[in-house]
Amino acid sequence: MLRLLSGRSHRVHTAYALALPGAERPLERLSSTTVHFHTLEADEIDAYVATGDAADKAGAYGIQGRAAALVAAIEGDYFTVVGFPLGEFIRDLRRSGFALPSAK
Repeated sequence: MLRLLSGRSHRVHTAYALALPGAERPLERLSSTTVHFHTLEADEIDAYVATGDAADKAGAYGIQGRAAALVAAIEGDYFTVVGFPLGEFIRDLRRSGFALPSAK
């Protein structure tokens, strides 16, 4: 998989649905981010795979760990690539009337 991603860009999609009290339908969101990979050398891929980080990841990489060095850039929300667009979700909760603790 990493050989296929090398030197290329791809899109990562994460979706969620929020069932709201009294709402006829759930609030549905799709968040998409484009990830641009560096051109990777075979030994660089082998070294990353040898760490075991690729084994349990969609796309064979986890941007939040060692694979960050494989990524040239992203366009969009970093947390979408990690697995859940947390900031967007929290804003949706607030817009939907949920009281959330503020950061202190």
